[in-house]
Amino acid sequence: MAVLLRTTTCATATTAGSSSTLLATTFRRVRRLLPARASPPRRAFTARASAEPLEVCAKASITVPDRLGDCPFTQRVLLTIEEKNLPYELKLVDLANKPDWLFTINPEGKVPIVKLEDKWVADSDVITQVLEEKYPQPSLATPPEKASIGSKIFSTFIGFVKSKDTNDGTEQTLLSELTSFDSYLKDNGPFINGGTISAADLSLAPKLYHMEIALGHYKNWSVPDALAHVKTYMKTIFSMDSFVNTRGLPEDVIAGWRSKVMG
Repeated sequence: MAVLLRTTTCATATTAGSSSTLLATTFRRVRRLLPARASPPRRAFTARASAEPLEVCAKASITVPDRLGDCPFTQRVLLTIEEKNLPYELKLVDLANKPDWLFTINPEGKVPIVKLEDKWVADSDVITQVLEEKYPQPSLATPPEKASIGSKIFSTFIGFVKSKDTNDGTEQTLLSELTSFDSYLKDNGPFINGGTISAADLSLAPKLYHMEIALGHYKNWSVPDALAHVKTYMKTIFSMDSFVNTRGLPEDVIAGWRSKVMG
């Protein structure tokens, strides 16, 4: 089991003519023997405790100071970094009051962004691909024919959570996608690529977490017990150390979806 050692400092980033203070939280990964417990199959790998931490800019919590926010795309990036046993420095950005330096390193002013070889890389798709190429072990590659499994669940969840008409079919559309995913897991699971976690799982799981929290709060809805393979899949991944380390607070997820639900 990996243990995260946490230290918090204030780092100052300066742009031309202006400066902003940024909370920087550094996580360094070490390993020690702990009592065994059930966990998903993991690949053997060489620890990189001596590697220079990756710099990661991420959304700050809007409900609790100095905590990671609720972005599923940021969590996908952090899950990838954690599963590859890479140390990282997490810099939390208040997206309601974006500092000038953020636009210097990413003109769109969006997170997540990761500094790789002195270059800031944006977009979770691009970041995770670069991480896989630069740090190929342990491999998280998903075969192309499996990469889109479950990919429609998030968009159908959004349709349902935003819906104000109980008869518009959005709930059934989501259930259809979840049922299809359940059937896939039954025949090919427990994960998308079979017995081990892959990039496709790390992309889908944070979205399922948002789905569970937001629909539970706003619709009093949860995945039906009949979809046992999906429920087991979610329970297994949500209990992984790397997932617990990188998830946003439920309060942030609820707050993050409020404008979409109420709008």
